[in-house]
Amino acid sequence: MTPHEGPPVPAPAAGPWILHTEHTVYAVTLSPDGSRPELAAWGPHGAEDGPSPLDWPGRTHFITPADAAPAEYIPQGMRPFTGADLIAQRPGEERGVWWSFTGATTEDGGALRLTFTDELLGLDVAVCYETVPGTDVVRRWTELTCTGESELRLERFDSGAINVPVRKAARLTYLTGQWSQEFQLTELDLARGRFEIASTQGVPGHAYAPWLAVQDAALPAEGDTPTYGIALEWPGNWHITADAEPGGAVRVRAGRLPHEGALRLAPGDTLTTPVLACAFSAEGRDGLARVWHRHERRLAGERLGRTRKVLYNSWEATGFDVSAADQLQLARTAAGLGVELFVVDDGWFPGRHDDTGGLGDWRPDQVSFPDGFEAFIAGVRDLGMDFGLWIEPEAVSPASELYARHPEWVYRIEGRPATLVRNQLLLDLGREDVQRFVLDTLDELLGTYDISYLKWDMNRPPTERGRPGAGPAEALDLDAAHVRGYLRVLDHLRSHHPDVTVEGCAGGGGRIEHATLARTDVVWPSDNTAPLDRLSIQYGYLHAHAPHTMSSWVTDAPGVFDPRPRSLAFRFVTAMAGVLGVGADIRRWSEEQRAEAAGWIARYKELRDVVHHGETRLLGTPADATCGVQYARDDGSRIAVLAWSTGPLDGAPLVPGRPARLRLRGLDPAARYRDAESGGEYSGAYLLHSGLPFAWTAAHDAGIAVLDRR
Repeated sequence: MTPHEGPPVPAPAAGPWILHTEHTVYAVTLSPDGSRPELAAWGPHGAEDGPSPLDWPGRTHFITPADAAPAEYIPQGMRPFTGADLIAQRPGEERGVWWSFTGATTEDGGALRLTFTDELLGLDVAVCYETVPGTDVVRRWTELTCTGESELRLERFDSGAINVPVRKAARLTYLTGQWSQEFQLTELDLARGRFEIASTQGVPGHAYAPWLAVQDAALPAEGDTPTYGIALEWPGNWHITADAEPGGAVRVRAGRLPHEGALRLAPGDTLTTPVLACAFSAEGRDGLARVWHRHERRLAGERLGRTRKVLYNSWEATGFDVSAADQLQLARTAAGLGVELFVVDDGWFPGRHDDTGGLGDWRPDQVSFPDGFEAFIAGVRDLGMDFGLWIEPEAVSPASELYARHPEWVYRIEGRPATLVRNQLLLDLGREDVQRFVLDTLDELLGTYDISYLKWDMNRPPTERGRPGAGPAEALDLDAAHVRGYLRVLDHLRSHHPDVTVEGCAGGGGRIEHATLARTDVVWPSDNTAPLDRLSIQYGYLHAHAPHTMSSWVTDAPGVFDPRPRSLAFRFVTAMAGVLGVGADIRRWSEEQRAEAAGWIARYKELRDVVHHGETRLLGTPADATCGVQYARDDGSRIAVLAWSTGPLDGAPLVPGRPARLRLRGLDPAARYRDAESGGEYSGAYLLHSGLPFAWTAAHDAGIAVLDRR
């Protein structure tokens, strides 16, 4: 994001400082003793007009007032018992920061900077806020500067904390899973105690996403329920911790987890924490999802207007057995379906007959492409499709030429054995020479061949994460160094190859957060493409992320967690909820299946504008017998509803002969809506109250309705 323009100006000495977003306010003040920033109000416009719901008399028993306060950012020392956001010390001395407030500045457009200093320790702290125009998101981060003559040891350095008033308990909604089962929407009521999710895998990981929604558990999850959310912008190690604290509030803090356990900050150096995006909606979790979608559309910038083309990926059809002849056969079939982009996945480079070799030697295999890679790509483009390629730039195979030349480039601990994951090692992308190798490799591929799409994968976490001979571990900050290298390469792709579409992937959805989403065009939420499994994955994904970022394929994969069969139509409608792709071995499809697929692809092309840019509402859940996703243009002129029968396999409704119904939301009750396919008309009030009917049968388990406002 671009910082707000305009020079900093002095702000009121003690607050309140009020930040305005499109529909909300975020108000910060100093504590009565002037020692810490506290939340005064967060909610719809006007929420700051009156006593704070977090207001309290300041008297405590057996804890300090700072331990019970709704602190926005506070160090250990000043907050000794209930969880601090910053723990710092001089090496060998006692831990703790006791700072003083030194000033506040604001910038035009909604930015705030509060500064504090601990002269004895030699530390300056800036607590920073910035609104995102056109959204209800406030971005927060912290800057830590060593001002003394001795280095500092930072054991904890979170990005920020939020405080949410609740009655008896807080409802926490988070995204859980594992490989092939990412983004499962999960709830927990926290009345007292501590809750934490985290990743130390060098990426956000498959088990949890760096995202959390908070509500008062006494209220329903949906409807007119105040809902608060956070998302950490960091593709490395992270944590989110929630404490149900004394006094009727839950306090959530989030930030990095350094691989080394602590970091050293040298005199004169400044550490800037990752951005913590904070969002609010008065319309429940579904409303919060729309806030995040608008934020991610803004992250995309001008690239949001780029058409996300229907792709075909060859992996599930050919695996590692890649040859020009087979790939062109697939390409001809894909072109006949209306596919716009053909992507060759793993196996296109030498030594890649299975997963034991080849990674790092990124040049086309002459045996697989005997007439040359240029001629092969030209053959694909002659069919009217763009061409794309899979690559795993951070990985190396022990049997590769690259590893033979540069064994020192991988993460390793001197004298210790290396762990192979997927028969590969991980390059230390924090090294300048490794970054240069990756940049040169991508520049050569994209400069030599007519490639317009790049799928960036990462299929293993770092294990023996060390860099022998480079100095003390706490001084290296290997996690941040890898993140900087990763983001540097993505930024280079944007600036030097702006016409190339980039897809992000890490064994499925292992690295999806705002820093990656700001630098890629789409991401791959999961390697699981089974129909009902995928529907559940996408349901959770859409609570946190926008449809235009969600790559989804139609395949023939059987269910892993829910094996009930579903139709080809079900698979297509599921994939059409985001960015449509096809990954099945379409050579084996019957002519009838290919004709049906061509019809769905043509229909998707008519709808993708409203799917990618419209306001999204989630209708029911995959656990219901019928669920759907509603997309609406900003002006409400067109509504697209994707619906699925997730109940009995025979499609039988609860009452025989009665269709299932999905109540739509956000429509004008007085308007009339015409079904573009059947020609039938409904009033907005009818669709809101009675719902849109879907008559499921064994042969009809998914459908699309397009409604145009008259």
